[in-house]
Amino acid sequence: MKTRKARRAWNAIILCALWAATIDAMADEVVFYRCTDAAGNLTVQNMPCGKDQKQEKRVMQGINTVPMAPAGTTTTHTPAAASPAASTPTPPAPTTDTAAAPPPVDANAPRLPPPVLYQCTTHDKDTFVTEDSEPATRCVPMRTVGLDGNPQAGAGQACEVVRDQCARVPDGALCDAWKKRRDETEVAFRFSRPENLDKRRADYERVARIVHESTCGAP
Repeated sequence: MKTRKARRAWNAIILCALWAATIDAMADEVVFYRCTDAAGNLTVQNMPCGKDQKQEKRVMQGINTVPMAPAGTTTTHTPAAASPAASTPTPPAPTTDTAAAPPPVDANAPRLPPPVLYQCTTHDKDTFVTEDSEPATRCVPMRTVGLDGNPQAGAGQACEVVRDQCARVPDGALCDAWKKRRDETEVAFRFSRPENLDKRRADYERVARIVHESTCGAP
């Protein structure tokens, strides 16, 4: 009876020791002592037996475990980096400054003279050609003076509205005027801002087609 109870006690202690060993991840081995006195009573302990007891030493290998995370911490998962193809936006198509070439003209088809043009002169003696028969108006800044006539004490702004001086281009000079107009619209198109590029291109292509298909483009 005593032997059965001793075995049960021994088994319980071993189970407790194993459980304790799993908690301590750094333990390499666990040592127990099985002590039996003169009356046959069995005691299992973690220290050597007394001098009047029979001693049996047992060494058990500790069980290494993964350390637990401290309480209150959470595990975060770093998302996988997106591939360059998925994260890089597709760039917009580049804007081209190439104008369409005028369509070919039948050499045997009759050519018409170009439309009327006007040559205008601004107040500061700049000249240009235009298809608009109505002269443009401009606001020319004026110098202001104070109440005492002192120009240094002038306040505010004023301007004088003036009109460009325009005259119809003679028929004999019309082709040269249209070619000048074509060159001017091409320069405006080639050096235009992106927001004005389509409008300036269309204007240049229209003028270039007039020159190409009229008597001005005859070989």
